[in-house]
Amino acid sequence: MKNKLIEMLAERKDEMIEIRRYLHEHPELSFKEEKTAQYIADFYQGKDVEMERNVGNGYGIIVTINGGKSGKKIGLRADFDALPITEETDVAFKSKNDGVMHACGHDAHTAYLLILADCLIQLKDEIPGTIKIIHQHAEEVPPGGAKSIAESGRLDDVDNIFGIHVLPLGEAGVVGYHSGYSFNGRTYFKLKIQGVGGHGSSPHLANDSIVAGAHFVTAVQTIVSRRLNPFDAGVVTVGSFDGKGTFNVIKDSVELEGDIRYADEKIQKVIADEFQRIVKGVEEEFGVKCELTYTADYPPLYNDPKVTEMVAQSLQSIDDKDITEVKEFPKMAPSDDFAYYLEKIPGCYFYIGCTPKGVENPYFNHHPKFDIDEDAILVAAKSVGQVVCSYFGLDQN
Repeated sequence: MKNKLIEMLAERKDEMIEIRRYLHEHPELSFKEEKTAQYIADFYQGKDVEMERNVGNGYGIIVTINGGKSGKKIGLRADFDALPITEETDVAFKSKNDGVMHACGHDAHTAYLLILADCLIQLKDEIPGTIKIIHQHAEEVPPGGAKSIAESGRLDDVDNIFGIHVLPLGEAGVVGYHSGYSFNGRTYFKLKIQGVGGHGSSPHLANDSIVAGAHFVTAVQTIVSRRLNPFDAGVVTVGSFDGKGTFNVIKDSVELEGDIRYADEKIQKVIADEFQRIVKGVEEEFGVKCELTYTADYPPLYNDPKVTEMVAQSLQSIDDKDITEVKEFPKMAPSDDFAYYLEKIPGCYFYIGCTPKGVENPYFNHHPKFDIDEDAILVAAKSVGQVVCSYFGLDQN
């Protein structure tokens, strides 16, 4: 079956690219992907599958492919939301929705999985088990779509789950994997510091919230440099400091927002405890009142070692002109809500190189000029198809 599947995918490469370009032209933001979800649902109309729509807290879709024999059940996931970014690429299929762009590659994820799913549907009588195709909404905006889908009960019978992400860390043809903790967890924070406003000439009659906020910015950076083990990974970023006022007026209050990343739950606890301590210290030292919102968004992403080993061995055994290199990637700082699936289901999230041809310093995901080598879409389809065949023992002679 594997040879049939790989051949079918190769023959439909142009169709994958066509789907990707259509989705790229018509991006929709997280939790607003109504037309994208309809496009996906229309693709499966008339096919011999079970389809559930509006799964989870948005437009999630689960398509179930029942094989010709009973056996294990696996899940394959692709996300389909876009980002609030104004596109700056020069492609002919540039976004038609102002201020919205597929700047993370979710258009490519959806394109490969639609065609892979269709090929698997045609070959389903040879599959000794069940495949659940998960088209997931809202990966980019917490609480995300994965958590609600994982909690919906629709995947409680799934034995293992797989997903991929296109990354410009290698050219098309390079496939990467990492065992264990692979992506960081993420926490959002917002801090309002309430002081006492006043005249710039009389600071003794006021209580300057900007000074307190500036101290906070400096202090929280010491969490990583002085409270974490040097071998532990953590990042504290203050991304917004809203203190704009008038040059001769002491600001009454300021708001800060930021982003915290951590490699595992132990590190998360250290950062959270120190964060709270520093906020209380700012209140005490400067006589201000602090209102803190501290929300853990996505957990660290943990790839099951046994499942990841299976994925690596499967991909390394493939003899295909489009998959040129399979290698271990390092642990990475970004976050992904695929981690919620992996908390409940052993699985593997691996990576597809997509650096555009001839580009030495590609723009990374979430950049307004982010683009991919579209050959990576077929690589994604073949790689996941290979893993599916290995999982069900369909790559044997």
